[in-house]
Amino acid sequence: MEDPKAILEQALKMKPADKFLIIEALLNSLYEPDKKIEEIWAIEAEKRLKAYKEGKLKTLSY
Repeated sequence: MEDPKAILEQALKMKPADKFLIIEALLNSLYEPDKKIEEIWAIEAEKRLKAYKEGKLKTLSY
């Protein structure tokens, strides 16, 4: 693996659009969803939708 300081020096010499691509990719890599949590939320969403459709969920209108 390259030295992070060397990578930064190279990145700082890039065009703004290229810098943006790198920044975006790095930020996205920090926010990878936890598959277990995503699965739990999907199940919960299905339960809530089912309860709503069956009239078992109290709702508020705008």
